Formats: sequence, C-alpha cells, structure tokens
Amino acid sequence: MDAHDTQSPRPRAEYAGAVYGSLLAASVAVGSAVDGTPLPATGLVTVLISTGAVFWLAHVYAHVVAQGTPPTWRWLRAAGRQEWPVAQAALPPAITAALLSGLGMSDTVATWGALAAAVVNQVVWAVAAAVGTRASTGMVVLSGLANLVLGLAVIALKTFVTPH
Repeated sequence: MDAHDTQSPRPRAEYAGAVYGSLLAASVAVGSAVDGTPLPATGLVTVLISTGAVFWLAHVYAHVVAQGTPPTWRWLRAAGRQEWPVAQAALPPAITAALLSGLGMSDTVATWGALAAAVVNQVVWAVAAAVGTRASTGMVVLSGLANLVLGLAVIALKTFVTPH
C-alpha cells in the first residue's frame, strides 16, 4: 500500500452525489425542451444517462486534481465508486421516460415523468442522508422539504419560463 491508497476517498454512501445527480437530472429534463418541443423519449434517455456519466467523470477528475499527485488505480476506483451516485441518479428518470414512452405516452408526458422521478429521487436521497446521519426527526423532515422546494423550483422553471 502506498501513500495514495491511504488518501483514497472514504467508502461510504455518497448521499450528496445522489441528491446533486437528481437535481442535475431534473435540470436536464427541463432543458431538454427549451423551445417547447420535447425530445423524443429515446433522446431524453440518452441525454439523461450521458449527462450523468459526464458529470460523474468530472467529479472523479476533480478528486484527481484535488489530490495534487498522480493517483493509483485503486485510488481512482475508490473515487469512481464514491462519485457513482451522481451518474446513478439519472437512472430513475431515464427508466421512467422509457417506460412511459413504451406505454404509448407522448414525449411530453415522458419528459414530465422523468422530471417528477428526478424530484422524487432527490427528496428520497435527501431524507436517506438525514436518516443516515441519525438526524432528529425535525431535521429529516426539513431536509426532505428543502429538497422538495429545490425540485419544485426546477418544475416552476419548466412551467413558467420555458415555452410549452
């Protein structure tokens, strides 16, 4: 074991990455129809998963830059595992869009479904983070509500700012 291995990212659930990734996925769903025309569901699924993967790589790269010295493969794998929730958070909205499309729903419905799934995912991860830190019931509720407000702000942007 070398010095890099002792500085590897902590092996824990990365709730912050999951919350962040969920908000990112919600933003992708909103931004996918800026001219009022939603992407086809297959395009939305592709953009959601691709964006999650790119941001995951960016977060791993940020670990490398912050370390200041060349990392080992073991260290890179640990950083990749720690940041994986950023990419994983795109899966529920992507699956929702694909399922709704598969059920014959319109691309608009698939986009709104993906957005709703991202916001629900964000709230669930925030609550899980609070519970995981053994926060008081009040803090758990506050965490859930704060993330619901953030998600609703993204929905408000979709509703009031972008043309439909």
